[in-house]
Amino acid sequence: MPVEVTATGSLLAKNRIELYSEVQGVMTSPAGSFKAGTSYNAGATLVNIDSDVYRAGLMSQKSSLQNLVTGALADIRLDYPQSFDKWNSFLSKIDINKPLPALPEAASDKEKMFLTGRNVYSTYYTVRNMELTLAKYMITAPFSGVLVEALVTPGSLIRPGQKLGTFIQPTVYELETPVNSSMIGYLEVGQTVELFSTSDDNQKWEGKIARINNLINTATQTTNIYIEVKGDDLKEGMFLKTHIMATKMENAVELERSVLFDTDKVFVVEDSVLVQKQIEPLYYNDKTVVVRGLADGEEALAKLPTGAYSGMKVKIYQDK
Repeated sequence: MPVEVTATGSLLAKNRIELYSEVQGVMTSPAGSFKAGTSYNAGATLVNIDSDVYRAGLMSQKSSLQNLVTGALADIRLDYPQSFDKWNSFLSKIDINKPLPALPEAASDKEKMFLTGRNVYSTYYTVRNMELTLAKYMITAPFSGVLVEALVTPGSLIRPGQKLGTFIQPTVYELETPVNSSMIGYLEVGQTVELFSTSDDNQKWEGKIARINNLINTATQTTNIYIEVKGDDLKEGMFLKTHIMATKMENAVELERSVLFDTDKVFVVEDSVLVQKQIEPLYYNDKTVVVRGLADGEEALAKLPTGAYSGMKVKIYQDK
């Protein structure tokens, strides 16, 4: 007996980024930019925050580092002549408008202690930290996509931790949908799935199961599966229904869920008398249940009579 799992869920972009600010300042992006629905190429600037004051502080720290290294060079020439060339080269590479060059390695612990006492290391790492922070004043697109939510506008004062918007890649989507936990053993990652629009059955796409969650919802006894799908006319938030051919169950029968009692028993008729029989429920649909444990030709109730009990005399209804 073929078993088809049907479920419904909404689409979310697989590549989806919530944009937050890590620094404070006034948004200086061009007027009219950063609007919901705007497309950006990979590497394009999404948000630009005024960094003039912070940049000036960074230049001041770089200048201090230059002064410290310059002041230490005379002693390095006398006490550590083998290291003079690399520190002199390091000094010549420092440019207040460019990132710091790599810090030379000390040839000995004594040299390292000397430079530490001159505050060369602490100042260097302070500048490197400021350079990394300066980069956060500009947020660029990590991939080509669309801004679907914009919560700030140019001229806004932005604070650390403030959400700025949502950026997605509108090419690959994932559908999160709950499936009865009893069917998870019959599904596997990579399995092909058919998806249909809830408003138009003629719209059809093909996807595949990307992930299966291990968590079972205690209230509904369902597990979420994630179906990856791509295609035309797909939009984030769109509702789709799925048809998954889970498996073919051998020696199985489909009954109305109303005829089950005690979760795993049904009545069968033997010599015009009702007899309880234990079965194995395999899969629950909305109104029916697929069970195993009934013999071929065995007569089971299609509807449960009021007050039915084991040993009750019955007659099989013949449709005339």
